[in-house]
Amino acid sequence: MDAHLAHSINSPTSPCDDTLKNISNLEAIQLCDREGNKSQDSGIAEMEELAVPHNIKISNITCDSFKISWSMDSKCKDRITHYFIDLNKKETKNSNKFKHKDVPTKLVAKAVPLPMTVRGHWFLSPRTEYTVAVQTASKQGDGDYAVSDWSEVVEFCTADYSKVHLTQLMEKAEAISGRMLTFSVFYRNQHKEYFDYVREKHGTIMQPSSKDNSGSHGSPISGKLEGIFFSCNIEFNTGKPPHDSPYGRIRYQIPADKLFNQNTNLYFGDFYCMYTAYHYIILVIAPVGSAGDEFCKQRLPQLNIADNKFLTCTEEDGRLVYHHVQDAILEIIYTDPVDLSLGTVAEIRGHQLMSLSTANAKKDPSCKTCNISVGR
Repeated sequence: MDAHLAHSINSPTSPCDDTLKNISNLEAIQLCDREGNKSQDSGIAEMEELAVPHNIKISNITCDSFKISWSMDSKCKDRITHYFIDLNKKETKNSNKFKHKDVPTKLVAKAVPLPMTVRGHWFLSPRTEYTVAVQTASKQGDGDYAVSDWSEVVEFCTADYSKVHLTQLMEKAEAISGRMLTFSVFYRNQHKEYFDYVREKHGTIMQPSSKDNSGSHGSPISGKLEGIFFSCNIEFNTGKPPHDSPYGRIRYQIPADKLFNQNTNLYFGDFYCMYTAYHYIILVIAPVGSAGDEFCKQRLPQLNIADNKFLTCTEEDGRLVYHHVQDAILEIIYTDPVDLSLGTVAEIRGHQLMSLSTANAKKDPSCKTCNISVGR
């Protein structure tokens, strides 16, 4: 690390000035390479060795923050003025070797009582594995630093979005939701082989499976919630489901009241886009008291089934009436098995529009409409 680091980022012209007020316990942030030991850090003063941090502990992990503490010899504590924290995304065997590597982040923090909170959505992403190491430092009169050796490297993984983050995302989705359209069926498109398999292996019962990794990277349902994917959007001019689908030419169609009624709960799951003008809202329907309901209750904002901006079930003249938002594409996850005998299976006349598939689709991190100020 350059010796002028602390001077440059505290100067009036520093590009970090606007972000400093958002850093909990952190004096500054700088992107640089960690060379691995103090002797290779250009411009850092040599003097009596400082205590090397050990027994690094990471706790209170969220999607964009964590607490860090460590042990060290007490004899040098009075001389320590700063901590250097080296934070890097962990490389995996599946890492793209041709992709430009993420620049490591070195945090310069004042020596405060431990544990210390590290917070920042610009360098921490949810559901991401990181490595971290620590140095102690003593700032000298000439601006240079005397530093210890680096601690051992420890690994940790950031958490999913919390209910607070998902509520912020839900409010973003509500901002684009306007007119509601009346519909009467949920539908699910697949290939013929899928329905043959269901009949042969499961006696006509469609079984839930784990949700893929489409949508927000921090979504707590990706890869964890089990359910069956359905659609409900209708065409404005016909009032019926579209003739085309990206998921297959065979469509299973089921009356809406078989899946969504007063015995089910409704949850907001996600809001995203895929570098297009279309925005997608993921909702979860779970029978009351089911395993899926318990999973969602702990992690997702619950919606009033009769009064929300996305999908409603109300009673009018003794019958259930259903509406869905017109200005977004809804992706519905139903958390229990579904018997094919409750609906109909038929071939659609339209095309299979593969370009519209959201299977494992990556969210556009630059979209201001569907992103919040935490890791993407």
